[in-house]
Amino acid sequence: MPQDSTNILYQTGDTFHVATQDSVHQAIATLPSHNITLQADDNGIQLPEAAGWLIFMAIVFSIIMILYWLPVFWHRVLVMVRDRGLYRQATNLYWQGHSKYNDILAQYIPYYRQLSAEHKEMFLHRTLTFMAAKKFRFIDIEGEERIPLLISATAVQLTFGLQHFLLDYFNTIYVLPNRYRYGESEMAFQGHVSEEGIFFSWENFLAAFANYNDGDNVGLHEMAHALAYVNFMTDGDGSDAGFRERFREFSQTGRKIFEEMQLKTNHFLGSYAATNYNEFWAVSVERFFEQPRVFRALLPELYLAMCRLLNQDPLSEILFLWPLEEA
Repeated sequence: MPQDSTNILYQTGDTFHVATQDSVHQAIATLPSHNITLQADDNGIQLPEAAGWLIFMAIVFSIIMILYWLPVFWHRVLVMVRDRGLYRQATNLYWQGHSKYNDILAQYIPYYRQLSAEHKEMFLHRTLTFMAAKKFRFIDIEGEERIPLLISATAVQLTFGLQHFLLDYFNTIYVLPNRYRYGESEMAFQGHVSEEGIFFSWENFLAAFANYNDGDNVGLHEMAHALAYVNFMTDGDGSDAGFRERFREFSQTGRKIFEEMQLKTNHFLGSYAATNYNEFWAVSVERFFEQPRVFRALLPELYLAMCRLLNQDPLSEILFLWPLEEA
């Protein structure tokens, strides 16, 4: 149908308005039989005030939604660009020093030595990606190539079963030679996590992996704090919805055990885990990786909850409970 014969009309009182003079006769056929008056609008369609107001509100609403979602969209674009850049950097590092990096990880990280060939390739690439994403600051200690590699590997070990493994909120990791004092605390720290970054005593970090079966590992402990910080203490930069949901399931079991520990002097998780629930979580991670058989035997429900939370079972050859894209 030609554009100038389109049948568009509306009613105000007893008057029907149509867009053109040519459409009057066509409009008559559609009208009721009672007395009415037709009036052609030479200037085109005149919208009623209500319709104009609705269009105005729709435009305002659209502008508000654009302004709201534009930063989110832009952030996602930047993250996508960043991730592609990190992937390229990690790939370059991989091809430049695959054999060297593999040997370092195999020497220091028992978890890595137990992985299948396929999982080793994935683990190494994730480690190099994590390393490329962070700034490593050395305080009173000379930087070595193995330091950022091994610290990155510790983070990847914890998050190996998760989709989000970069702990995005933290841009900087600080490395000190040995125990240090922080803030007003009189206690010497082996490591800690704050909004400033992740901190490690390199001496204690290495010692933890040299004695991997004692259930005490500052690297895993602080990365556990960092993972919780990213998911529960930030505005969502790098957080994992699946992890947060499963952490609530983990806590259904964990809280009961934590409360029981307040009444006992001896426990598999140790007295430090009873300090507060954050330490309970971090110590549970240490025991989960370093003493999985004892953990499963003594605390089977908590062990299973940890397996589901991290989507991995250190005692299983399959390792992952479900594919990473479903984690």
